[in-house]
Amino acid sequence: MTQLLPDAAALHQHAQQYPDFARWQAGHGPVQHSPQTCAAVFRLAHQLVQSGLQPDLPSVYRLLCALDSLTAAGLWLVVHMTYAQRVRLDGQPLQAADFKEVPEGHTGGALNMVPAYAGYLALNALTAETRGWLMGQGHCVAAIEALNLLTGNQHPEQAARYARDEAGMSRLAADFYSYAQAADGRPGVPLGSHVNPHTAGGIAEGGYLGFAELQYAHLPLPGEKLVAFLSDGAAEEQRGSDWMPRWWRAEDCGVALPVMIANGRRIEQRTELGTHEGLEGFRQHLRLCGFDPLSFDGRDPAAFVCALWEMEQRLAHRVGELSDKVLAYPLPMPYGIAETSKGYGFFGAGSNAAHNLPLPASPARDEQARELFNQHAAALWVEPQKLSAACNLFASRKGRALERDNPLALRQPPQPVQPPLQFHDHACSPMSALDRYFVDLVRANPQLRPRVGNPDELASNRLGGVLAALRHRVSQPESELESVHGAVITALNEEAVVSACLANQGGLNLVASYEAFCVKMLGAVRQSLIFARQQKEAGRPAGWLGWPLVATSHTWENGKNQQSHQDTTFCEALLGEMHDVMRVLLPADHNSLLALLPEIYQTRGRLACLVAAKRERPCFFTVEQAQQLARDGALQVAEGGDGEPVLLIASGSYQLSEMRRAAVRLSEQGVAWRLIYLQEPGRFRAPRDAWEAASVASAEQREALFPAACRRRVLLTHMRPEVAMGHLWPLLGDVASCRALGYRNRGGTFDEAGMLLANGCSWAHVLQGVAEVLGVSPDGWLSAEERAALAGRGYPRCLR
Repeated sequence: MTQLLPDAAALHQHAQQYPDFARWQAGHGPVQHSPQTCAAVFRLAHQLVQSGLQPDLPSVYRLLCALDSLTAAGLWLVVHMTYAQRVRLDGQPLQAADFKEVPEGHTGGALNMVPAYAGYLALNALTAETRGWLMGQGHCVAAIEALNLLTGNQHPEQAARYARDEAGMSRLAADFYSYAQAADGRPGVPLGSHVNPHTAGGIAEGGYLGFAELQYAHLPLPGEKLVAFLSDGAAEEQRGSDWMPRWWRAEDCGVALPVMIANGRRIEQRTELGTHEGLEGFRQHLRLCGFDPLSFDGRDPAAFVCALWEMEQRLAHRVGELSDKVLAYPLPMPYGIAETSKGYGFFGAGSNAAHNLPLPASPARDEQARELFNQHAAALWVEPQKLSAACNLFASRKGRALERDNPLALRQPPQPVQPPLQFHDHACSPMSALDRYFVDLVRANPQLRPRVGNPDELASNRLGGVLAALRHRVSQPESELESVHGAVITALNEEAVVSACLANQGGLNLVASYEAFCVKMLGAVRQSLIFARQQKEAGRPAGWLGWPLVATSHTWENGKNQQSHQDTTFCEALLGEMHDVMRVLLPADHNSLLALLPEIYQTRGRLACLVAAKRERPCFFTVEQAQQLARDGALQVAEGGDGEPVLLIASGSYQLSEMRRAAVRLSEQGVAWRLIYLQEPGRFRAPRDAWEAASVASAEQREALFPAACRRRVLLTHMRPEVAMGHLWPLLGDVASCRALGYRNRGGTFDEAGMLLANGCSWAHVLQGVAEVLGVSPDGWLSAEERAALAGRGYPRCLR
């Protein structure tokens, strides 16, 4: 703390003058208050009264007394959620039959989160302001659910099932890790093992440790406040979390308050931060990175209240100094360190066992474990009348929004104004369409905060206009392409830059990277997709605007950089996600890419993976064809010959070129063919549920493009053929009458034609596939030199 605090004598005198302060000082069970916290509360109370947020000091102390009761009850309910099938509000010991046969729960971390989340709730109550919250360690959700029940902060489906009485709390405990399943296979109760859309106020699952650390600074908009609870293990291991002062700007960011729960334990071992030397070293590291660390007692909810309040005051003071030109960016960003032991408040605190199941055995079967549970739970029990009074005090929000309805949880930015689309008919890089469109979109929508995630070179990826207009965000600009207030978040860390955009749910976003390195983004992207899909299933769909993850400098045009730069995994993995929240798109030229963009940026709660060439490509499609492709996902490009045609299905720009060349040779040989461009493969998959069914092509659309009468089919895909065949089995029919060609993990230092040849994807390989499905020899279709090259015995240049 930066200001002078009262000494023990002054606190003693204050307690005599204010009995409510004395009552609070007494604590409750393991909820005890250090002299440092007592002094901080003294100062907090006076500041709240002086600022007009509280009418008098006793009002502050009464709420903090209620906070102790709420915290103890939260701890009590959490351990019941792990071990028990019921609770007893009269405090009587539970019997063997009251316990779960197989207990489960991340108990230690959840216990540590109880004082943290309770402190957050108390600060909101004391300041009459509803802040958002984020929890990186989503497996600690029991703490959130328990306190949400106690304070009446629930979504309707939870409020109906988990009332604040013995029956409701017992149902909460019994439902936790009950593995209940509805008839349709979905979860049978509105409760999960991690944060989910039933968790009131939740905005991220937190199942992938480390991503909250990368996102919190980018989440709040100006005028909003966010408390982010972070993991000490993730802080040690997630590179990029220490860069947040680089990115935070008062002009376009709301207040972000990171608080690390330093409990000193991972799952099976102590963290480095679990030692005094490690924690001190971490504080020094934070200072070097531009943070302003603040350590406090992580066992005490009042300490959280004081720390969060202090962090807000410090940040406001720094912003004032910035306005007065005393400071420059990066500002010292407050960072709370809540020092505690894993599982504090219950048996086994500080041990590895505290992570999951601190008791030595199941209380349902072991008498000693049962006695330990009842003994330690008794220390947390709160007399029902006292508990009810405390809960009522927190539930009475006096016109303030529920934490469930904080601004970050209800994100619904206005629909963007669409700029004119600049179609043309000459060869160019397809990326130029995105470059111009995004600049125009940002200019047309100044109310929407832009973010560009850039782990590579924007200029190399043909986004020079985006860079010139929005510029790299830096602290000390060195060129005209850099600015203190730039919107381009650049770092050689794909997870960090994609997180900046995933967090910018109130604005416009764009991420572009080499295709091979997009793979490092998958965990962060998937966490957002999972949450968005679950929000839709819960009846509260996500309101953020869609945007594209652009995989460019891709596999087929990145041969010069060896096989590390040749990988189609990203689009393949995202094709496996639900199509109604993730589209995989492979536009072949400028016009087809441009036609996709308005819908991508107008759709809510849905991302798009755009696989786009950066090199110059021909203009394959007219404006009308491009718009039809955007609408239907596939397009008949051309056909030739008489009789039943072989369907030539191309998916990818270079693949379309090879198919067109193969079609010319087939026409020369009198073979009937029909060329289909497949831009959106996921639209032609077999839907996996009703939500996905609404986003895929109808049987009539599929028949019109891929008629059953055309039995023989050859697919040339950008991705691995086995993956494409797995998703597109409804299109490809009988295995004997179809062939699929694509990336087969062959690479090296090649040009585009070399990559196609190495992977069996050239026009000649297409002809070979056509011959196989027709049951004929392709020898008459190829010259002797071409046949030798195709067989791997001749000089391959003749196939170029």
